[in-house]
Amino acid sequence: MARRDGSAVRPARSGALLVVLGAALWGSTGTAQAKGPAGVDALAVGGTRIALGALGLAVVAGVRRELGGLRRIGWPTLLIGAVGIAAYQLTFFAAVRRAGVAVGTVVGIGSAPAFAGLLGRWRRGEPIRRRWVTSTVLALAGGALLVLAGGSGRRVDLLGVVLALAAGLSYAVYALASKSALERVSPAAAMTALFGGGALLMAPLVLVRPLGWLGTTRGSLMVLHLGLVTVTVAYLLYAAGLRTVPLGASATLSLAEPATATILATVVLGERLGAAQWGGLALVAAGLALLATGDG
Repeated sequence: MARRDGSAVRPARSGALLVVLGAALWGSTGTAQAKGPAGVDALAVGGTRIALGALGLAVVAGVRRELGGLRRIGWPTLLIGAVGIAAYQLTFFAAVRRAGVAVGTVVGIGSAPAFAGLLGRWRRGEPIRRRWVTSTVLALAGGALLVLAGGSGRRVDLLGVVLALAAGLSYAVYALASKSALERVSPAAAMTALFGGGALLMAPLVLVRPLGWLGTTRGSLMVLHLGLVTVTVAYLLYAAGLRTVPLGASATLSLAEPATATILATVVLGERLGAAQWGGLALVAAGLALLATGDG
């Protein structure tokens, strides 16, 4: 039972902040790609990003001497997590290609909190609280405004939507495996195992893609940022926060990603926001604040 002095609430709040910080770093992915070389294969970028990120995580875990207990994670958890990571990359990029960036992003990222909440309830017995539902609705509405405000008007591709839903489910499955792994090993060790497994699963697909862009200055700088910042550092923060944050809440807090991406596009790339997008940012901020400052 939680103590009334708030001492049991503080770890969850600090965990929420760590998840938001990790998601904010994920939000720099699009800007980094925009600054990279043109015409780069998206799957090659995703695969090399995961491989480099996993290497960075392994170095951190090795320096901390935390790799010795990897066997405690268990093969089922490791396999499920690795499949979730690889499946997310494949389904999300395919969804964006078929349904468009706006629809693919909103459905893919937006469905993850619902899937995560249901998985958390089913597999871990986590309660579905009113505060989480309210904050998720606010954040999802804001995310939809951010991405769809300047919609292209293209017809919605049904298969693309299905693929985007599969991406949301893949994220939730990976988060569930991460939560389980974090109960047995440190954040660095857990992320090393899961991302290392994901990188191995994706390697056969990535190695047949054109990789010449890695030899260019812009290409190498891009992949270094994507791998070390948006995977190694971001997932260390995310995993540390996930230890004390319920599964569904962690997915809602990760909606800081599209908000950060929008802000960076404005500040770094010079894109202009309309009134609807400013309203979307406000809704995302309100939803995240409601969830991060609550005690359940």
